Amino acid sequence: MKHRSPSEIRCAAGSLWRDWRWQLKNRLTSPAALAFYRGTAVKNPDELKQVLDAYPMLVTPYYLSLIGDSVENDPIAMQCLPDFREITCRPDYPRDPLEEDTLMPVPKLIHRYPDRALAMVTGGCAIYCRHCNRKRFWREQGSGTLKQRVGKMARYIADNPQIREVIISGGDPLTLTDEALKYILDSFSSIGHVEVLRIGSRVPAVLPMRITRELCRLLKRYRPVWFNTQFNHPAEITKEAARACNMLVEAGIPVSNQSVLLKGINDSPATMQKLVTGLEKISVRPYYLFHCEPVRGTAHFRTDAASGVRLMEELARNCSGLALPRYVADLPGEAGKVPLLALSEQLKKHLDKHQEFFDFFK
Repeated sequence: MKHRSPSEIRCAAGSLWRDWRWQLKNRLTSPAALAFYRGTAVKNPDELKQVLDAYPMLVTPYYLSLIGDSVENDPIAMQCLPDFREITCRPDYPRDPLEEDTLMPVPKLIHRYPDRALAMVTGGCAIYCRHCNRKRFWREQGSGTLKQRVGKMARYIADNPQIREVIISGGDPLTLTDEALKYILDSFSSIGHVEVLRIGSRVPAVLPMRITRELCRLLKRYRPVWFNTQFNHPAEITKEAARACNMLVEAGIPVSNQSVLLKGINDSPATMQKLVTGLEKISVRPYYLFHCEPVRGTAHFRTDAASGVRLMEELARNCSGLALPRYVADLPGEAGKVPLLALSEQLKKHLDKHQEFFDFFK
């Protein structure tokens, strides 16, 4: 079958391209489909089959269309297409380095910090990001209905009045219908001591057409609602993505970004500067830059922390404070998110040069 370019696929889809349900229905699940969508031959099919047996593939046509002319080392392709290193690089890494499974008083509700809880309301995602820290759940089938699962979570939260904030996560909660989201939002917002709802979703970057007027009207009714998303590369900041974020902001929903530092994707100062300033331009606050966790299947994405600190120093010299995320490592247990602000050589030099100034504050 003759392949079709992304632009040809987009034209053939017509108005359906902007339908988020069509995008989900037409997600790619096999590298072989790339031969049709992009004319890209599959290299080492036996190796890829081994990867897919462990970690499935799922990509929306929209996100696939962001890949450049060459799939090789493309920052979008690296985030969504399977790689043999997922099963060969550091297989000794744990599946759950943050020990989340030990912090679930009821299934899929993580109560790690005293005043907030994270509800994984679905295992479904728009795409499977190859750097995902919850890859262990990709093949897991949820038990019970949505109402049964959320009901157990809501009862636990109601019984623990110290919980003032609920983070609605997954998977990606925005792969659910508006009706399902309304049930979830009702369930948590009706608990008297819950003051704030937060939604974690990557759809502005990978499925921006999911942000509709109807969805924004729904979310607006439950304010204060905070929205955390994940853009990892400036190529993801498209006109469609900017429109989606703008709709959320206009509905009174603050949007923040939590990037992951990924080797070969965004670990250069030039790329990261373009990413954070691009986010600032579309009114998305760069919130966190996470050091990639030692999760099995993601080792080839990891940089060393010293390189990350140097990158942040370069950003600080060239970017507005509004565009600077906090560079953190998420650690297991009570340690939580630890800022990676090592006493660098650059800082030591300034301390030595201006010692009298710093002594003044002692």
